[in-house]
Amino acid sequence: MAEDTMKLVLIRHGESEWNKLNLFTGWTDVELSETGEKEAAAGGRALKEAGFDFDICYTSRLKRAIHTLNFVLKEMDREWLPVVKSWKLNERHYGALQGLNKADAAAEHGDEQVKIWRRSFDICPPELEPGDERDPHTQEQYRDVAPDQLPYTECLKDTIARAWPFFEDEIRPQMLAGKRVLIAAHGNSLRSLVMKFEKMTPEQILEVNIPTGVPLVYTFDRDFNVVDKQYIGDPETIAAKINAVANQGKAKK
Repeated sequence: MAEDTMKLVLIRHGESEWNKLNLFTGWTDVELSETGEKEAAAGGRALKEAGFDFDICYTSRLKRAIHTLNFVLKEMDREWLPVVKSWKLNERHYGALQGLNKADAAAEHGDEQVKIWRRSFDICPPELEPGDERDPHTQEQYRDVAPDQLPYTECLKDTIARAWPFFEDEIRPQMLAGKRVLIAAHGNSLRSLVMKFEKMTPEQILEVNIPTGVPLVYTFDRDFNVVDKQYIGDPETIAAKINAVANQGKAKK
């Protein structure tokens, strides 16, 4: 890599058990499915075969992202790398929709309303009631987070408002110091970064869907302008996944 450029690798977690069941997941801490584990391992092999190495890794506090990173590092023989886990890289919080089947939610609230909650930039789903079992204020993994920072629901705009400052304050300095960084996170927290990297409008980012388990490599100049962007892995597999998520995006509209 040229000294005047920096690379960053993003990977969206593999398919989860709730993805498979078509449930709103958000901050619910669900496991990877068997398919998701295979996707994560394949992503690790692709990075190793392409000659990538890392100095520090970042992930969320949700096990589907943490386990994805674990599979990647195992395949790369890099399980000893330091890992920072932050709730600010969590998936978007889907509020009271979490745990509901997406088809059932559409039947209850109407297709159009559910599409607005899922695909708008700045409209949140219904909030959780405080003390609900899904409320992060009651969950141990957020016991060190100030209560006023934890959401009861979020839109994509809210997700960007926590994920992007975390990148700027914590990850960007590591990259400028020469560290090779890998981020394993979620569809919406990664889209939050992609929107800022590529200077997209709210309308443009709503068209972006990131496939699961496929490493996405950005190359930046020293001013963090994007000079290259590519997915790593088998071209046919990548094409199939990109088409699949594009079709999912069209179905949500």
